[in-house]
Amino acid sequence: MDYAALIADRMHAIDASGIRRVFDLAAKLDDPINLSIGQPDFDVPDAIKDAACDAIRSGFNSYTQTQGIADLRATIAARLAEEFPETLGGGTLDPGGDTGLLISSGVSGALMLALMATIQPGDEVIIPDPYFVMYKHLVRLAGGTPVFVDTYPDFQVTAERIAPHLTDKTKLVLFNTPSNPTGVVATPETCRAMAELCEQRSVLLVSDEIYDEFCYEKADVGGGVKRLPSPLRTSRNVLMMRGYSKTYAMTGWRLGYAVGPRPIIEQMTKLQQYSFVCAPSMVQMAGVLAMDVDVSGHVADYQRKRDRVVERLSPHFELTTPGGAFYAFPKVPEKLGLTATQFVERCVAKNLLVIPGSVFSEKDTHFRLSYATTDATLERGLDVLVGLASG
Repeated sequence: MDYAALIADRMHAIDASGIRRVFDLAAKLDDPINLSIGQPDFDVPDAIKDAACDAIRSGFNSYTQTQGIADLRATIAARLAEEFPETLGGGTLDPGGDTGLLISSGVSGALMLALMATIQPGDEVIIPDPYFVMYKHLVRLAGGTPVFVDTYPDFQVTAERIAPHLTDKTKLVLFNTPSNPTGVVATPETCRAMAELCEQRSVLLVSDEIYDEFCYEKADVGGGVKRLPSPLRTSRNVLMMRGYSKTYAMTGWRLGYAVGPRPIIEQMTKLQQYSFVCAPSMVQMAGVLAMDVDVSGHVADYQRKRDRVVERLSPHFELTTPGGAFYAFPKVPEKLGLTATQFVERCVAKNLLVIPGSVFSEKDTHFRLSYATTDATLERGLDVLVGLASG
C-alpha cells in the first residue's frame, strides 16, 4: 500500500519540532549540559500531587463536563474577577455574561481549539517573530496563512509594528507575554495599544500568558498590587489563555484555561467535545487546590538565575534582558561569522544543548537557552558560551 498517498496535504506544511530533535540528540550525549528544556526544573508540589491522588482513589476518574468541573471554573472565575475588575468584574463571567471560560487540555489545547474554531482557508494570522514554535504550524493546520512581523532587536510587539500588516483577511493576532523564546514582557502601554488596535480593526487578540507567574516586571494595577501586564486589563476583545504547566511544573498533566468573548468560547467548547472531550478529571480536581500553592520562591529563584545569565553573557552577546519566563535569546556574535544553527553545532560539540533561533523565527541569528536548571549546570553552560563567544 502507498501510505504516502494517504497523508493529508496539510501535514506537508508541518515539520518536526527542532526542539524535539535537540531532545533526541540529548539522549545520545554523555551527561550533556542541557539548557534546552522548556519546563521547570522543580517537581509538582506535594499538596497538588496529593489532591490528584485523592481524586483518583475516591473514584473521580470519569469524564467531566466538557467546559470543566464547576469548582475549578468557579475558582478561576473568582481569581480573574479579582485580577481584572475593569473587564471581568461585576458578573461578566457569570452564566449569561458576555465572557466565557473553558477548562482546556493545556494552553496548547486551547490554542488549537481557538484556531480551529475561527480560522478558515484564506484567513491571515499575525505572528510576531520570534514566536512560540507551535504557532505557525497550528495556523497552517487550521488552513490559515501565518503573517510574520519582525520584532527584532527588542522583541516588543507594538501596535506600530503590527498595524501595517493588518488586512481585510486578518482574523487573529497572536500575542505572547512573557515570551517564549525571548523572555520579553509586554509593557502596560503596549498591552493597551494592542487591545485598542485590534478592537478598532475587528481583529481578535489572542493573549498566550502561560508564563504569567514567572514575571519579574509586574505593573502596579492600583492599591500597591502588582500583576503581569495584560491586554485583558483594558479590553474584553481578548481571548486570554493561561495554564498550570509552567507555574506548578504540571507539564505532563495537561491543564489550562481560556477566557474571552462568549461566542468564541462556546465554539471552542463545542469543538473540545469532539476532540479532547475534557481536561483530565483528577487533574482538574488538583487544579482547584493548586491556585492556593505559593510558588514565589521558585519565581525568585528564576529571577536570580536570570540576573546571572545577563551578568555573564551581556559582555559577550547582544542580549535583551528577559522580563519573565525562564529563557534568554542571545544573538550569535557577528565576528564569528556563523548562523545560529552553526553556532549551536559548536555548542553540541562542547556537550552543551541550546536551541537555534530558526526554530522560533524566520531568522537564524539568535539561540534560546533555558535557565530552568541547577546553578551548577547553568554555570557550566555559561562557561561554554562565553568561551565560544571569545573565539
